[in-house]
Amino acid sequence: MGRAQDLHTTDILDIILNSAYEGIAVVNKEGIIVEFNEAYSRFIGVDKKDAIGCPVSEVIDNTNLHHTVKSGISERGVIQYIQGQPMVVHRIPLWKDGELVGAVGMLIFEGVTELYRIYERFLEKKALTGNLSSQERLEERKETNSTIEQIIGTSDSIANLKRMTRKVAKTEATVLITGESGTGKEMFAHSIHDLSHYNQGPFISVNCGAIPEHLFESELFGYEEGAFTGAKKGGKPGKFELAASGTIFLDEIGEMPQMMQTKLLRVLQEKMFERVGGVKQIQLKARVITATNRNLKEMVLAGTFREDLYYRINVIELNIAPLRNRQEDIPILIAHYLTEICKKYDMAEKEITVDAISSLMSYEWYGNVRELANIIEKVVILTEENIIDSHHLPNYIKRQHFSQIPTLSPINQLKKEEDNKEKEMLIQSLKESLGNKSKAADRLGIHRTTLYKKLKKHGLQ
Repeated sequence: MGRAQDLHTTDILDIILNSAYEGIAVVNKEGIIVEFNEAYSRFIGVDKKDAIGCPVSEVIDNTNLHHTVKSGISERGVIQYIQGQPMVVHRIPLWKDGELVGAVGMLIFEGVTELYRIYERFLEKKALTGNLSSQERLEERKETNSTIEQIIGTSDSIANLKRMTRKVAKTEATVLITGESGTGKEMFAHSIHDLSHYNQGPFISVNCGAIPEHLFESELFGYEEGAFTGAKKGGKPGKFELAASGTIFLDEIGEMPQMMQTKLLRVLQEKMFERVGGVKQIQLKARVITATNRNLKEMVLAGTFREDLYYRINVIELNIAPLRNRQEDIPILIAHYLTEICKKYDMAEKEITVDAISSLMSYEWYGNVRELANIIEKVVILTEENIIDSHHLPNYIKRQHFSQIPTLSPINQLKKEEDNKEKEMLIQSLKESLGNKSKAADRLGIHRTTLYKKLKKHGLQ
C-alpha cells in the first residue's frame, strides 16, 4: 500500500532526529554517543558514523553531557562554546524506572548571534510601530516578577498548569486549586494574583483549618465596636476588607464550618458583606481563590460541604499532581534546593550522586515538594563532605529504595549462580592453558566452537 505503512519506529526516529532544526546528541550512561543527528554533524564537521560509539567529550567541544549522566541534573538554556562560537544548549538526563540511563543534548539556536538577530528584528519592528505601550510594559513586568517563574518543574502536568494559570489570571473566573499537602497550591494562587490586574492590591492568605469556629466570621468579615465582649474600640476590618483591590486566598476551604459556608456563598453571589455587629453593606472588591487537599465531591455527597458553594468556587479547577506522579521533576527540584539551601547557610555548593538521586526518585513523597525541600535542607546541614551520597539520606528513604529493587525468582537465581560458575571455569581453564583456546576446550571436554560461543556469552573474547 502506501510508503507510510513501511516505516518502522527506528525509521520515524531517524526522520525526527535528522529533520530537527537543532543539533541533537544522545549518550548512554557511560557518556558514549548513541544517537547523533545530521544538524550536529554539519555544525562540528564530524560524520555521524565517526561520532556514534565515541565518548562525547572527544567529539563535542566543552560538552558537559558526560557529567549530566553522572549528576542526573538537567541544564536548560546554558551557554556552551563549540569551535569558538557561543551556543545555547539544553542537557537533559534520561531516566527509566528510577535509573539514569543516558542524556540528550540539544542546540537550541545555531548560535547566540542568531538570538541577537531575533532580538534586533524585534527592536526594528518596535522602532517602526513606536515604543512599547503601557499595557505591554505592564504585561512584561507582571511576567518577570511573577511567582510562576519560581515554580520548578518541566513535566507535562506542571507545564499545562502554568499555561492554564496564565489563561485564568486574565479573567475574573473563580479558581479552585486542588492537590495534596505540600504540592505548592499557594504558589499557584500567588501566580494568578501576580499575573492579574489585581496585582496592584494585596495578596491575603487565610488558612481555614487554623481559625477557631467561633472566630471565623469576625476574622473574614471584621467586626464593629461593641459587637461582642472584648471587641476592640473602633472595630476591626476582616480579611475581605484588607484584600480590597487584591486577592483573598482561602486555603483548606474543606475545613470551613458549614455555617460559614452559607455566609461565604451569599458573599460570592451578592458581592457584598457586613461586619459582625454592623449594618453597613461593604462591597467585595477582591478576587477569591480557594484551595483544598480534600475531595470536595465526596464531602458534598456526605453532606459536609454545600453543593451550591462547591459549584460556585469551582468554575476553573487547577489540580496539582503529587510529586510521585511526576518523577522527572525530582532531579530539577533537588538541584534547585541544593543551590538555594547552600546559599541560605553561606556554604560551599554541594553535589549529589546519581545513587542518591535514584533513591530520592524511588521515594513516595507523601509530603510532596515541601517534604523534599526539608530532606535536602537536612542532608545539606548534616553532611560534612561536599558530595551527598545515598548513605547520607534518611534510613526510611534508603529502605524504600532497596525494597523496590526487584529480586530474582529462585529459578533465575539458580541460573545466575550456574552462569557465574561456568564463567569462573572458563577463566581458570584459559589461565591454565596460557590463553590457548584449543587446549582450554580439550581441558573442558567441549568442542572449540562451543568454547567460542561460551566466551562470547560471558564477554570473555
